[in-house]
Amino acid sequence: MGTNAFSTGSPMKLPTLRAAQLAAPDLGEQSWLIEGLWSAQAVGIIGGEPKCGKTFLALDLAVSVASGTPCLRHFPTPQAGRVLLFAAEDAPQVIRQRLEGIAQAAQAEFESLDIHVITAPVLRLDRQEHQQALQATVAYLKPKLLILDPLVRLHAIDENVAAEVVPLLAYLRNLQRYHHTAVALVHHARKGAAHERGGQALRGSSELHAWGDSNLYLRRNGQQLQLSIEHRAAQGTDRLLLALKANPPVLTLEAIEPPPPAAQASRPSSCLQRIEQILAQATTPLPHKQVRDAVRMRTSEVSLALATLLENGRVIKSTNGYQLKR
Repeated sequence: MGTNAFSTGSPMKLPTLRAAQLAAPDLGEQSWLIEGLWSAQAVGIIGGEPKCGKTFLALDLAVSVASGTPCLRHFPTPQAGRVLLFAAEDAPQVIRQRLEGIAQAAQAEFESLDIHVITAPVLRLDRQEHQQALQATVAYLKPKLLILDPLVRLHAIDENVAAEVVPLLAYLRNLQRYHHTAVALVHHARKGAAHERGGQALRGSSELHAWGDSNLYLRRNGQQLQLSIEHRAAQGTDRLLLALKANPPVLTLEAIEPPPPAAQASRPSSCLQRIEQILAQATTPLPHKQVRDAVRMRTSEVSLALATLLENGRVIKSTNGYQLKR
């Protein structure tokens, strides 16, 4: 029998490299699944207290990735693709109704959405046979995003014990790495933790907060909803205001943009005009990076301007990029 570095007898040395031999970091543009909201192939938590709209937000991510439309009508989605969803607490007809309402708000065609809903009545990630079944499904469908809602219905472990939580999170991390899919896990915050930092307010072990590459936290302040965004490798956003808007027969979440300061009020307008001029001169759709390079503005400004132009019907988006609506 072969030996390893931790066996008794004659242990093998651990592999090493000099620092200069390590792979160089990618200094290019941050890779996003949903720009500013969820990193490409990220694992993470959609967290918040009960009745804060966590499922609405998770389904909005699903529609955005499946259709390539801005999430919450605000965050561009540069990497569209298939979505795999397990919703443990809602009946299939409720999920369909909500997805239809969100698709309508996003001006996406519901019938063509590449969203696959797991219809098994139970999915337990602490059982080997269920883990194998989910892995086989992910391997077959190759989703861009896997959404599991909520964590509490996916196991029978003690969420407060790190030794029980870590193997479950490691399984999901392995799914992400081997199948190159983003994983969004919906999870509850502790009651009475509204004034704590989002990750610290999550119920259970601190391993849940540490696990996430992109985390979204919802809080209710009276009739207002607030979204805090946290990334491992990019700047986040704190307390973005959201609103539940009527989109009969359901409600949909939507980001509320604060009015720009008077001193900067002309800058967004100028950015919109410059992007429209560039797209008007183009003979083919332009990718986001090409638009940004042409206007020489920050990625966040260009993303916001493109989302505004899409919402106003001035621009259309395809798999090849953006083009002016003729």
